[in-house]
Amino acid sequence: MTKRLLMGNEAFAHAALEAGVTVVAGYPGTPSSELIETVAKRVQAGAAENVHVEWSTNEKAALELLAGASYAGARTLFTCKQVGLNVASDPLMSLNYVGVEGGCVIYVADDPGPISSQTEQDTRRFASFAKIPVFDPASVEQGVEMLPRAFALSERYRTPVIMRPTTRVCHSSTFVDVAEKTQAAPVKGFSKDDSRWVIFPARAYRGHKEINGRLAKIADEFSGVCASETPSGLASEDLSRFNPIENHGDAPKIGIACGGVSTAYAKEALSILEHAAKQTTSAAGVAGGEALPSYRFMQIGTPFPFPEVRVDEFLDGLDAVIVFEELDSVIEDGLVHMAGLRAARGKSAPRVLGRASGACRDAGENDADDIAERLSKFFDEALLRREGVSGDELMRKIEERANARARAREAAAPNLDIELPARPPVLCAGCPHRGSFYACKQALKKMRVRGIFSGDIGCYTLGNAKPLDAVDTCLCMGAGITMAQGLGVADPAAKQLAFVGDSTFFASGITGVANAVYNQHDITVCVLDNSTTAMTGGQPHPGTGNTLMGPKSAPLSIERVLEALGVECIEFANPHHLDESIDAVTKAVSFEGPSAVIFRAPCVNLIKPEAPVSINAETCTGCKKCITSIGCPAIGFNGEVATIDETLCTGCGLCTQVCPFEAIAPACQSA
Repeated sequence: MTKRLLMGNEAFAHAALEAGVTVVAGYPGTPSSELIETVAKRVQAGAAENVHVEWSTNEKAALELLAGASYAGARTLFTCKQVGLNVASDPLMSLNYVGVEGGCVIYVADDPGPISSQTEQDTRRFASFAKIPVFDPASVEQGVEMLPRAFALSERYRTPVIMRPTTRVCHSSTFVDVAEKTQAAPVKGFSKDDSRWVIFPARAYRGHKEINGRLAKIADEFSGVCASETPSGLASEDLSRFNPIENHGDAPKIGIACGGVSTAYAKEALSILEHAAKQTTSAAGVAGGEALPSYRFMQIGTPFPFPEVRVDEFLDGLDAVIVFEELDSVIEDGLVHMAGLRAARGKSAPRVLGRASGACRDAGENDADDIAERLSKFFDEALLRREGVSGDELMRKIEERANARARAREAAAPNLDIELPARPPVLCAGCPHRGSFYACKQALKKMRVRGIFSGDIGCYTLGNAKPLDAVDTCLCMGAGITMAQGLGVADPAAKQLAFVGDSTFFASGITGVANAVYNQHDITVCVLDNSTTAMTGGQPHPGTGNTLMGPKSAPLSIERVLEALGVECIEFANPHHLDESIDAVTKAVSFEGPSAVIFRAPCVNLIKPEAPVSINAETCTGCKKCITSIGCPAIGFNGEVATIDETLCTGCGLCTQVCPFEAIAPACQSA
């Protein structure tokens, strides 16, 4: 073993390899992408033996591939981000009914914030909906410990198992012991059994009953109650260590329950409050100077199936519980349910506060400072209630103490009168998408027609920003093509242009094109082919021919796919060549029926930049058209003339074609 500093996703990749994973597949999506990339590096270096790893065409394809491998007894690992699970949901729902043979872990990285996603959906809810057990790590270290247990649990109960880290866990770093070499677990091979592997209605009915039965036993394992038998015959395991309970002080009457990374935030917040209690003197009834009341703390690291026996132990004797979790009120709802059960059984039933009750943030990420303030109010209320304060007087005193703390913080804070500049995301200098969008707008302007631009998920979503202002809709991957068809039906006077990247074209765009041809929708599909999956870090895809296993296959041709689907008008353009691009768009948009323009130029991160362009200060009139037309971040303005930031400029030359006074010259011309 060697101790290495690793990002969470990298550490989880090593944990999966050390657990004997054989097949790893997924589709890139921040914050999950580094896991597969780490596995691929280990495979290519010869450090992970007998492992197959791939970026699949999309999430559905990846999970179906892994289902087959799991049926044959291989340990499999699927990766995606939270919205990717939607794409994989069709096979996932059925896979749980059929069951698995080799351990099958569904690694889904949620993105509170959201930081780089179009939704804040909570995979714990999806786990409950799909009736699939889920592990929710609070840290990289805990996730590394959970992964092998997830594989083992999957094999014990023949069920897929979800591992749900969030962005801050995936992208935080820590030191982890890793093996120099790993070996995939042996695979016994597929055993034909129609009654098990073919999902006829009768099999589905039986599968549903199996699911309900095993969930009860898994919940017991999560509570530390070992089942007498499992479907596989393998011994059950006490997994209650992922649902730890800690008592702080004597006879606590209040509780703190946490899930995921909020556990770490809450512990940091408690440290802040404990430090404040030691360092400050109580003044004017401010709770900051008082010792913290006794409390009980619980992390619920396995939120589904809910570990009811363990949670019942946590709730025993408590008057109130506050819950810190990110995204939905999953743990809060579970605790409310448990409180109701306790009341029905004649036991004490605590009040439960959290996101749903309005006591905690109802969207976005938690943080230690916010939790510290909410805990202060929670502790204030507990202390005041114990003193017999209630009703309006209770609320007044809680607010009074909160205001006193705020004034104390403001007085102690340094006076930093600094206004940071806004830094909205923009397309990179030299990005080929900039030329594609600009050419489309210019073509429609010359044609004197109104257009609607349906966008998609990727770098090119940034075409929405001014001055390009060229993305009118964006829903989900591949949706731009089909949304354009609906817009065309409802608004036939407008020309419909749909934008899709090369990777997304293969992932989820092809069916939309087929629908357009079949139903003869008059749309123009603009394929922005930059030879990579740029948004998530430059991963390969079927159009590049590169695979994670090393050999290069023949790249799939976008134009041949379009031809095979029946698209009769296909134009090509280099988006850095403005006139060529405008001409291509004009021809495609003028065609009646489905048409396409393939804008082809590599991502700036794949090529060596050309020498930067230059500004002729004498010729430049200061009209700012170069800035207001294409908005390249390499172009600035200094007094009366435009300027070029040579550290950003890639020499693509688009600005030289936009300038009406020929004041911008390529390097070869200015030399």
